[in-house]
Amino acid sequence: MTTHVLDDLEARGLVAHSTDRDALRADLSAGPVTYYVGFDPTAPSLHMGNLLQLLTARRLQLAGHRPLILVGGSTGLIGDPRDVGERTMNSRETVADWVERIRAQVEQYVSFEGDNAARVVNNLDWTKDVNVIDFLRDIGKHFPVNRMLDRQVVASRLESGISYTEFSYVLLQSMDYLELYRRYGTSLQTGGSDQWGNITAGVELVRRAEGAKVHALSTPLITKADGTKFGKSTGGALWLDPEMLSPYAFYQTWIQAEDTKVVEYLRQFTFLDLEEIDAIAAESAEKPGLRIAQRRLAAEVTAMVHGPDEVRAAEQASAALFGRAELVDLPTSTLRAALSEAGLVSVPAGTTIVDALTAAGLVDSKSAARRAVKEGGAYVNNVRVEDPDETVDRHTLDGGLVVLRKGKKSVAGAEVERA
Repeated sequence: MTTHVLDDLEARGLVAHSTDRDALRADLSAGPVTYYVGFDPTAPSLHMGNLLQLLTARRLQLAGHRPLILVGGSTGLIGDPRDVGERTMNSRETVADWVERIRAQVEQYVSFEGDNAARVVNNLDWTKDVNVIDFLRDIGKHFPVNRMLDRQVVASRLESGISYTEFSYVLLQSMDYLELYRRYGTSLQTGGSDQWGNITAGVELVRRAEGAKVHALSTPLITKADGTKFGKSTGGALWLDPEMLSPYAFYQTWIQAEDTKVVEYLRQFTFLDLEEIDAIAAESAEKPGLRIAQRRLAAEVTAMVHGPDEVRAAEQASAALFGRAELVDLPTSTLRAALSEAGLVSVPAGTTIVDALTAAGLVDSKSAARRAVKEGGAYVNNVRVEDPDETVDRHTLDGGLVVLRKGKKSVAGAEVERA
């Protein structure tokens, strides 16, 4: 018996909120539903949170429904209100460039073939020619100000101040739902739970303007065990663009998933059967030191975003840093990314191994470095060091890189500067 897509989404922990669940289930069962999810180009790349939305869109498409992927060429010029401070306005040229970059990213996650082929749409197409009077008469009249003031993100900004521009964002996003309903018969919008207020405002606008009942569904925010946003503690968003976050660093982030969260991520971010995920969880619980679930998670998600070659490179790099594979077999870009994650410092030509170990932070002092060498616990490119005063120059790999290691687990890198 085929599992209903809504049951699958719920079993994977992908439903935070929805409008009338029974009505949504009935419509999804009755035949192909056209649904949409939107992304504002507020950066040159999508990130992990956006990936969850794209994968949810793909799950619905695999169940036979028709996806519209909206890239917000107009809403991206405004910016969704945030809890603290006004968003920086980006130029029209910048936003247009980001629209095209994000369009290229989203196209790899949904299919553009078959009876339920995906379509990418840009809300600038239907907003650029709308005049202010028509917008206020046709859209603004449906939005009670008291309801808008009750929205949490607006209420939190009332004392510090919020511009009319950001205050009006919900009208633009709701207009998208109405326009997509009129153009394509769209009857479901999905998105993150932080967008629930905007999404339901769109549902209400369609009801008021067209007398139609449409649906909404949101996914939960992805957090670590302590409730903080995934990836924030490592210095920023988990970008999907390999120029903004190397595939190696992307892979390592998933490898480091906490034991208490890794099975949850497997359900949400992979297309593995739930039965297989349960088996992985059981094996991982029996052998926690092997990090079986984390390795499978990292391999599945990295392959989906960056391709299987990058998974192999990341796995090889992890092994090579600790002497379990040959460093010379690694692409320079992968080795650099791996050392950047471990800690990469620049040192001038002629730097001794003792000074390099100290500069890289593997030891607290030069005397500690000499002691590590004497005791046989210092390595350069996985070869035990015997002469502490030897320079690192003769050990450089492609790109002037050197792998430094103290003991079995402490690794860092040095990049030898060339005159």
